[in-house]
Amino acid sequence: MKRLIYLCALTTTMSIFSCSGNAPKNAEPKHWLATWGTAVQLTEPHNMPPAPGLSGNTIRQRVKVTLGGDSLRLKLTNEFGDVPLKISAVSIANSIDSCAIDPASATNVLFGNKPSLEIPVGETVISDPLALSVKHRGDVAITIVYENAPEKLTGHPGSRTTSFIMEGNHLNDANFSNSVKTDHWYSIERIDILTSVKNRAVAIIGNSITDGRGSTTNMNNRWPDVFTDRLLADSATKNLSVLNMGIGGNCVVFGGLGPTASKRYSRDVLEQPGVKYVVIFEGVNDIGGSRDVAQTEQALKDAYTKMINDAKAKGLIVYGATITPFKESFYYTPEKEQLRQNVNNWIRTCGLFDTVIDLETAICSKEDPFIMDSTLHDNDHLHPNADGHRALGNFVDINLFKK
Repeated sequence: MKRLIYLCALTTTMSIFSCSGNAPKNAEPKHWLATWGTAVQLTEPHNMPPAPGLSGNTIRQRVKVTLGGDSLRLKLTNEFGDVPLKISAVSIANSIDSCAIDPASATNVLFGNKPSLEIPVGETVISDPLALSVKHRGDVAITIVYENAPEKLTGHPGSRTTSFIMEGNHLNDANFSNSVKTDHWYSIERIDILTSVKNRAVAIIGNSITDGRGSTTNMNNRWPDVFTDRLLADSATKNLSVLNMGIGGNCVVFGGLGPTASKRYSRDVLEQPGVKYVVIFEGVNDIGGSRDVAQTEQALKDAYTKMINDAKAKGLIVYGATITPFKESFYYTPEKEQLRQNVNNWIRTCGLFDTVIDLETAICSKEDPFIMDSTLHDNDHLHPNADGHRALGNFVDINLFKK
């Protein structure tokens, strides 16, 4: 997949202060760091934008960054489009509430010094750097005016965040109170900040549990959010951003929704600017949909091994998370439960991960370790509820991220 990176959208880890100025002597080296991101996929028909649609109209999408900064850049995508994506204008602002922005902070985004852009089929673009002061865990509104949106639209259906569509051009309107709501993201993929090289990222690759199924829309209480807030509250880990690379229904090896974890691993983990830590927490959908448990077990082991080796080849630290219980869910059979236990035993004992985060134990019932605690699942014995997400996020040992 090609990537278009325009002039001034620098990506290397070096002393970067502006595209035209010179760095002062003895200044702290800086690099571009991903502070928010999402794993994109082809948007399914039932998750497409509601009327009036995107073409000729404006959408405001809200995201919560991890680390703040004063210089940002935005990554947009047409990875799964069937025609070029044409955008008339883009702005970024600090968000006040669900659809309102601080108008004084509204900043037009340029691409190669131009406000409009066309993203070819299968490609992405990174904006020019822009000056906007965003605080840690700040809410940012990305407003896009579309000239033409592909019928095959790239996005992230499981945003757990409400977006707002208005007819016509409303680029820097302070409020979208008369808009049409949709709980999906479209065309946005990442926000980077220019920050100290001491600041790094944690990339978590996963499925619907990491994506936030069972959490509360607009509350940012997915388990990676709980984990993020704990990192930022500790003086030794407050320099880390967290990237939620979960896709609902995703598989590691074959089937599922979106590109498999094996196929998207480079895009969503290895190529993220500033990444240092990797958490692999995926496999339940491969197991639940397995037709040949022996084949699935070996395929998962092979895929995990490649992910680990590819990350370590780049000097990254890799943690494996055990697969959470699903007894009494629609996935359950005795054979699949044995497969889950076999895979978890391999994760714990293979010796390839730098360490193991035993999330199974964070959420299982004390009476039956093979079933999810009845107070922590979303009435399906498979996905955690908001309390379950809190339990997972609080379970992760943040000392692992002080290395």
